[in-house]
Amino acid sequence: MTGTGQTGTTARALTARAEPGKAEPDGPERDGPERDAPGPSRRSLPRSLLTAPELRLLALWIPTRALLLLCVFRVVVIPGPDVTSDVSFIYQSWYEVLRTGTFPLDDVTWQYPPAAALAILGPAALPFLGYPAAFFLLAFLADAVVTGLLGYAGGRPGRTLRGAWVWTAGVALLGPTSYARYDLMVTAVAVAALLAGARRARAAGVLAGFGAVVKVWPVLLLVGVPRGRAARRSWGAAVLTAGAVTLAFVVAMPGALAFLTFQRDRGTEVESIGALVFHVARHLGWPGEVRLNYGSVEFLGPYVPLVSGVAQVLSLAALGWLVLWRVRARVWSASTSCDAAFAAVLLFTTTSRVISPQYMLWLVGVAAVCLAWRGSRMGWPCGLVLVATFVTFLEFPLWFAHVVAGDALGVTLLVVRNGLLVAATVLACREVWRGAVPRGGAPVPPLPETGAPPQTPLLKRRRG
Repeated sequence: MTGTGQTGTTARALTARAEPGKAEPDGPERDGPERDAPGPSRRSLPRSLLTAPELRLLALWIPTRALLLLCVFRVVVIPGPDVTSDVSFIYQSWYEVLRTGTFPLDDVTWQYPPAAALAILGPAALPFLGYPAAFFLLAFLADAVVTGLLGYAGGRPGRTLRGAWVWTAGVALLGPTSYARYDLMVTAVAVAALLAGARRARAAGVLAGFGAVVKVWPVLLLVGVPRGRAARRSWGAAVLTAGAVTLAFVVAMPGALAFLTFQRDRGTEVESIGALVFHVARHLGWPGEVRLNYGSVEFLGPYVPLVSGVAQVLSLAALGWLVLWRVRARVWSASTSCDAAFAAVLLFTTTSRVISPQYMLWLVGVAAVCLAWRGSRMGWPCGLVLVATFVTFLEFPLWFAHVVAGDALGVTLLVVRNGLLVAATVLACREVWRGAVPRGGAPVPPLPETGAPPQTPLLKRRRG
């Protein structure tokens, strides 16, 4: 808690909260574990504008973001491919088509759900700037919003600023790619959804549902929502929001669902885990090739469909594990929802046939929300993701030519990066399972009553 001195009203509220059998003071209805978090509301205690830890955070955030802006505006040039070319050419060409009221039906590189159009059209809000400059500034603003949300959440009871530090470091470690892809904007929606989930189940569902219509993966954020009323509200809101947004685009713009067929003939991207098979195989006489395909550099040739099929089977297995975890889970702590979401995003990232550099933003964002909770079990997995993010910067854009060539340096970078992701996935899944599923022989706690927040030993100890 921040601030000094407690008023008599605050003291009485704390006393009432600590004594069993006494009703809590009237207030807005809340869903999720934070409803029973101890301590007074942050708004009831005076505090300075910024605390010393927050000032230290800004001391890192400001120079790193200034450097990112210098990089995307090409004032500082990093060796390797120009990461801003996607914005200058691909995004801007989509923008010119989208502004006419239709999706780019003749461009197979458009592989995104319909609401992605909003991110691509976003620079129109800054008509006094060119398209690339406006896009970079919007990405910067989204970054600032995420930092502010994590900073605010870090000052609440049971929370910490570790999440804001993870986000600040992770975006910087990925380099200028962070500001040159619309994934940062999607991640901002995902972070807001996870933070809202602690108190407002419907709001979390609306944000996750909207995020899913922008880039699919935010639907995974709801896998760990506590059972009962919170799950019904969040999942129901997500379905209604995603359905309504999709329907609006289908009615308003031709080609809204074309993305469903544009990924059908994709190969295996050179940075994915499955690609390591072909990086080695082509030194042993494999006759395939590396080619720019569907907007990314992919392996094409014999056995590529087989490896891509194995990746899809592994994704189905990951889904099965998540379903099993949810069926077996009985204990929800304050951080379980975020921890489970992190494990889910890791599972589907590592099993994907495409692991583009910007995917690391998804992991960094969800990891940051996990570590915003003091009781999160994701410390080691989050640390491994941060290291993997920096290695990703080394392989793209810095030494991407070595990755494409498949030489010793390029393959080593991929083995290290992908190995870190696999290790983070295994650790995250283990911790999520151990934290929520009773061990063999242990008594199984009853599920929370419908509509009640999850009651766990962790929260009970904190109230006592």
